[in-house]
Amino acid sequence: MSIIVNNITKLYGTQKALNNVSFEIGKNEIVGFLGPNGAGKSTMMKILTCYIPATEGSAKVCGFDTNEQSIEVRKQIGYLPEHNPLYLDMYVKEFLEFIGNLYKVKNVKERVKEMIETTGLQIEQNKKIGALSKGYRQRVGLAQAIIHDPKVLIMDEPTTGLDPNQLEEIRELIKKLGKEKTVMLSTHIMQEVEAVCDRVIIINKGEIVANEQTQSLQKNTTKQIITVEFDKDVMVSQIKKIDGVEDAILIEGKTWKIISDIDNDVRKAIFNYAVTNDISILTINKEEQKLEDVFKQLTK
Repeated sequence: MSIIVNNITKLYGTQKALNNVSFEIGKNEIVGFLGPNGAGKSTMMKILTCYIPATEGSAKVCGFDTNEQSIEVRKQIGYLPEHNPLYLDMYVKEFLEFIGNLYKVKNVKERVKEMIETTGLQIEQNKKIGALSKGYRQRVGLAQAIIHDPKVLIMDEPTTGLDPNQLEEIRELIKKLGKEKTVMLSTHIMQEVEAVCDRVIIINKGEIVANEQTQSLQKNTTKQIITVEFDKDVMVSQIKKIDGVEDAILIEGKTWKIISDIDNDVRKAIFNYAVTNDISILTINKEEQKLEDVFKQLTK
């Protein structure tokens, strides 16, 4: 295993940020580490990257203990934190050479050229970092995280500030890196997780609430969502009286999102309600469960 976390607890004074957290991440696996704000994601990543120690428990990266062998752990890890720290007065190539020399990278100029091409920084490579857009600064952060060819890549919100085209490029890069490295990434973009991650770990209030393959987790739900468009305005109180309906949300116009138990298909009851009240149904669809819906159920 590339990452092994055993019973990690982290206290900030009397506040418990992590509570007896355990999980493992295998070699060449891309894992999404999800959770609401304040759930403990960044704290866990800082422990794995040796920025802060755990209060209790242990963690190993590529067989090295984060407490006892922190220097060796840092050699194995590439880290892109949420708030990307860069030297804004340095030029892109200058900064990457500086980082490469810190890691004692051989043939550093060639490696910098390779990283610039890999992360799509060619047209910006001769600019100062302070003159770059947020998206390109993020690319510089990713380049510095992988310049020493680490075995494990840990990224906290790696696609923040990227436009749709850049998003697609970085996602493809992450998938490519995942073929030869272990990747652990934190994000709030559920489509990103569905597109990139093999497995999902969800943390809530400092505790693991899910740890499953992405596709399996999407199927692991207790709720069903029906989208229906009526030809007339209806009252939410009327829809909630339909047998089996747990909640109803007006999306726009006369289109509603209706929530029920997964084992109770309420489409027939909705149809009967419409007929009884002289209402026509223009469209009705049973939605496939999205990872976002599962996330909400597990963390609400």
